[in-house]
Amino acid sequence: MKFGFFFQLPCAPQQTERERYRDTLVQIEHGDRLGFHTAWLAELHFYPEFSVMSAPLIVAAAAAQRTQQIRFGMAVSLLPLSDPIRTAEEAATVDLLSDGRLVFGVGRGTNPLHYGGFNIPMHESRERFNEALEIVTRAWTQPSVTYEGKYYQVKDVAVYPKPLQQPHPPIRIATNSSDTFPLAGDLGYPMFSSLVVVPLPRFRQDIAVYWQHFHAAGHQRTGNEVALLFPLYVAATEAEASQVPRASIMHYFQVLAQRMVAGDADLDSATRERNKEMQARLQRLTFEEVRENVAIIGTPEQCIERITWLREEFQLSELICWFNPGGLMPQETVLTSMSRFASQVMPHFP
Repeated sequence: MKFGFFFQLPCAPQQTERERYRDTLVQIEHGDRLGFHTAWLAELHFYPEFSVMSAPLIVAAAAAQRTQQIRFGMAVSLLPLSDPIRTAEEAATVDLLSDGRLVFGVGRGTNPLHYGGFNIPMHESRERFNEALEIVTRAWTQPSVTYEGKYYQVKDVAVYPKPLQQPHPPIRIATNSSDTFPLAGDLGYPMFSSLVVVPLPRFRQDIAVYWQHFHAAGHQRTGNEVALLFPLYVAATEAEASQVPRASIMHYFQVLAQRMVAGDADLDSATRERNKEMQARLQRLTFEEVRENVAIIGTPEQCIERITWLREEFQLSELICWFNPGGLMPQETVLTSMSRFASQVMPHFP
């Protein structure tokens, strides 16, 4: 079983962007020494309280020069928001600079602020995603690319550099909407999701649909298909677990609730209504409910028990740990939690 960790980089008013990036690079170096498999980097735009990391490929290129083994996963590259040829070039460059350590996580995103900021109609996101993914993979694997799509047209373009990993860096699709699970299954790509976004009852249904489409398309399992993201804190005692991460984690859910209705004027009425319902649910959420339903927070023994259940229940291949959701925990607290996880939890899952 693999263990990665995740960065979103929310920036509170009392923090600076430089501070958030500095702490992130230190944490990635620490994770590399501890033996974590992948550092997953989000791409988010236009909402600093939620994230100031808009260019994760650049962050990966910088972190690669300071590390030896850890891989760098995009979580995710928002394909509809960028020119796919440029995306292919930049991602291949990072793969070379990191000596073949890129994992190309892709998605389309559901934040209307992103699409409004880049002047792209959100209702085009699905088709743009499908076209862009095909262009990127062709650019990596073919001497030249010709493509005639609804949104993208490419005529005999030779894309360089090619990635170091052949035929291309591993691709993983974010599956946070029900219509993406069958797409990932049809294509045979590994998926990753979060119970923060996808409630457990719905995830059970969606992952079953993923496997149905995966097998119907004739794909063979590799044991690397399912990755899940969880807010995670490893405490020395139950008292510490119930207190130390509370403020930062609940700050994240408060900001998430605000984001649910930010920029939603361009959405259809049904989607706006769903977002308002989600906002209300998030505003009612308690820390105790977070611990029970969407996070792994506790002593090493408690964390081991929960991870064991997740691995057996969902054939989990990679757990992606979010050590500082909300971004408010002090750096030393985060590093200590990471160290505890690596020394007291990871060895139980060889």
